[in-house]
Amino acid sequence: MASPPDLVFLGNLLVDDIVLQDGTTLMGEPGGALLHAALAARLWGARVGLVSVVGDDYPATALGALADRGVDLAGVRPLGRPGGRTWLLYEATHRRAIHHLARPSHDDVSPLPDDVPGGFRGAGAFHLAPMPLGRQRLLAASLADERFLSLDPYELVRDDNVAAWSEVLAGVDAFFPSRDEILVAGGGDDRLAERLSGGRLRLVALKAGAGGGRLVDLSSASALDWTSRADMVVDATGAGAAFAGGFLAGFVLHGDRRRAIEQGIVAASYAIADWGARALLAATPADAAARHAAWFTAPGWGGARS
Repeated sequence: MASPPDLVFLGNLLVDDIVLQDGTTLMGEPGGALLHAALAARLWGARVGLVSVVGDDYPATALGALADRGVDLAGVRPLGRPGGRTWLLYEATHRRAIHHLARPSHDDVSPLPDDVPGGFRGAGAFHLAPMPLGRQRLLAASLADERFLSLDPYELVRDDNVAAWSEVLAGVDAFFPSRDEILVAGGGDDRLAERLSGGRLRLVALKAGAGGGRLVDLSSASALDWTSRADMVVDATGAGAAFAGGFLAGFVLHGDRRRAIEQGIVAASYAIADWGARALLAATPADAAARHAAWFTAPGWGGARS
């Protein structure tokens, strides 16, 4: 029997219509957090499995590219009709995702616990990509016995739902919100992490795009800050998912927080270098290794710091 994957990503494969602030557009691009996260993790040699629901209008070339890179698609269930399609509208400081009308609901294109193949059980880590909170709660409960579980939010964390978030996160090991997804009042990063703490939650990675981010380790009351890097910036779509994919590959395969952050930074730098997932699709493990060596092996490189 084949070994389970190192990483299993659960979430959506969506068609994206991207509109940048300057009016530049790209329509019908293969997207969804799973595409970016899986490509990012494969740059570092992690064995990856996907669990999703895919519409019959999702570009077959993207699914083929994932398969060609060794991603296990056994958990991808055909929807049997056109799937989710999303407007990604970039404004000055925020991105808005608006689902097309007359399309399946977000729940319809999000996986259920029964979609997880038996061969994926026992994977090194499971990651819940952005999905409705109710679906993430259901999946988290079904994966409670797995060794490592992380989550990237879709629903914003607000004062009126922070208790619900705390309940879900009590069954999760790592949380990957962007700072613009956190709308609770009072306190800085450490206070927020403490407010969400409880149960098995250990790591909170607060992403800030070009501003870098902070990884708070609740188990040791410590934090690491990181600085983003990029050779060029074209389109930020998928950067957060790519960071999570690179980070998790580093954390699961090496067990090292700094290495995980470095791999996340490199993976995100490819995500933003071209439209959608194009630069991630063009990148190779050798490319990623060379960029990592150039950016992070010199003494005092200044990436993740306490």
